[in-house]
Amino acid sequence: MNIRSLTRGDGVVIGAAVVLFIASFLDYSSYCPQGIDCSKIDNPNAWDSLGLLMSVFLAGVIAAALVVVSRAMPGRKVAWLDLGQLGAALSVFTLWTAFWTILDISNAGAGLILGLLAAIVLAAGAVAGPLVPFLKAPLLSPAGPAQGVQGGQAPYGAQPGQGYGYPGAQQQPYGAQPSQGYGYPGGPQQGQPAQGDPAQAQQAQAPQPSQGGAAPAGDFAPFWFAVPVARPLYGEDGSPNPIAELAPGTWYLAVEQRGQSLIAQTQDGRRGVLQDTTGIQRG
Repeated sequence: MNIRSLTRGDGVVIGAAVVLFIASFLDYSSYCPQGIDCSKIDNPNAWDSLGLLMSVFLAGVIAAALVVVSRAMPGRKVAWLDLGQLGAALSVFTLWTAFWTILDISNAGAGLILGLLAAIVLAAGAVAGPLVPFLKAPLLSPAGPAQGVQGGQAPYGAQPGQGYGYPGAQQQPYGAQPSQGYGYPGGPQQGQPAQGDPAQAQQAQAPQPSQGGAAPAGDFAPFWFAVPVARPLYGEDGSPNPIAELAPGTWYLAVEQRGQSLIAQTQDGRRGVLQDTTGIQRG
């Protein structure tokens, strides 16, 4: 199971289950007759009472296990109940049993008191975990690779992060090889326009996002991208005939956005309109 799928509520449940298990080894009764050296009395713990062990301590541990397993196998049901719901119900049963057990014992020991406190926390975490926003937050801060455009990445113009596909990272889009030329992160830039063409020189010098995350002023920041399949690049003058074709496995530079389309720059310095931007891998 991926530990990053756990929430804070799951962490509370796991911690309470650990405390419950430890409490099962402590004395659940502190009875000591007067006039007797209490240090010589061996009070029982939960493992000496099968009913108490199963109905309070191990039931709580099983409830926590069901809640956590429901994260790894979402949608699994037992008796028409989701595993998480079954775990929450069992945690409430644990609290109910611990509460009446401690009322029934006149000299409750450390094990039973600690078990009741752990059962309260367990039930609260299992029931409130899916409801309270704070407990629904991830237990660990997400530090995985950034996702593509369709995977929830920031819209065009957002500053690229240091995750998957960012220029300078080790990952490569769609099988790109380190030997590829223009646009490959960290590779040499090829196809620069001739010195005598100021227009193309200005286009080729479009600003690029730095590895530190800085972006030029304005609503749009140029970024690197790759296409999943070959995509035609049309002229900026609206011509219906493609001027180039963007191939998978190569990084290209998006220098401008026009509606849902992108103005992309090819390896020989030409610019054109990429009309189909679905599924592209942003850098």
